[in-house]
Order: sequence, then structure tokens, then C-alpha cells
Amino acid sequence: MGQLILVTGPARSGKSEWAEQLAQQTDKQVVYVATAQVDPNDLEWVARIEQHQQRRPAEWTLIWTPIELAQTILEWDQQDYCLLIDSLGTWVANCLEQEDSSWQDRKDTLLSLVSQTSATIILVAEETGWGVVPAYPIGRTFRDRLGQVVRQLGIMANPVYLVTGGHLLNLSTLGSPLSRESLP
Repeated sequence: MGQLILVTGPARSGKSEWAEQLAQQTDKQVVYVATAQVDPNDLEWVARIEQHQQRRPAEWTLIWTPIELAQTILEWDQQDYCLLIDSLGTWVANCLEQEDSSWQDRKDTLLSLVSQTSATIILVAEETGWGVVPAYPIGRTFRDRLGQVVRQLGIMANPVYLVTGGHLLNLSTLGSPLSRESLP
């Protein structure tokens, strides 16, 4: 069996950098799975993507997967690979227009695959529920979908890290996962 690692926290907290360090420590071939969609007209977004790319080792394989995350995991499911998936929040945002039933199927497929994979999977996820309730339905849908998938992955993953304020906490040693039965 592979290993599932979750790195979560707020924006710009150092999640990706910590996940990259973890990937390097695996001594496996790293496949960086980018969930972003590149819009060349959004110069600030392009600059963020370039910053991430410059930080990563050149020998890492880069796969762009904005929607079909489960398919990418299936294609690279081998014990000598480490899949660094950055980020779940962007992936959820890319899937926001899907009906609830389609989203549920996509999420369930992902959860099933990561629980059975032979590869090491490191997932980077944003924490969105620490602020106000979004004023618009699409914002609430995003927050709820991301919160649910992060919670479910957090129960499955070991270790689970929280990166916030430039500090890292191993939640697997500090706390206990909720039971799967308590999931909504």
C-alpha cells in the first residue's frame, strides 16, 4: 500500500513548500500534479505559477490536471511514484459547475482511489471555513465541498499537517481523527 499525506492550511502559509519537502524526502520519482488552469491574461496568477515552478526540482514530472484528478492518479499508481497534488481547493473550484450528484460521484471516486493506491500521495488543501459564511451560493458551495473532501481525506491520511503562520503542526500526533460514521 502507498501512503496518503495531507497538508492543509490557509493561503500563503507555506503548505506547498512543506509538501515539496515531504516529496523530496520520499526518494521516489515525484509527479507534480497541478490542478490550476492557466489564463495567460491573468498576469498575477501566471506569476504565482511561475514562482511554484522555479522552486521545484527540474527532474520532477509536471502534469496539468484541472478536473480529471482520479484519472491522473490511476495513470501514475505505482509504488515508486510520489504524486504531489497541489491543490484540492483549485480542483474543487474547477468542478463547481457540476451538479451535486456529479460532484459526489467525482469526490467518491477520488476518495476510493487514494485509499487503494500503491503510490505515495501528498495532497495540498486550503482551509476555507475559518472566516465568514460566503454571501453567495457559489461561495457556500465551494466552502462546503472543499471542507467535506478535506475532512474525509484528513480521516484517511496519516500524517496530516497544518501549516499556518509560517509554522507546521503534525495533527496526527496532536489529535485524533473523527470517526468515518460522523461524516455528513
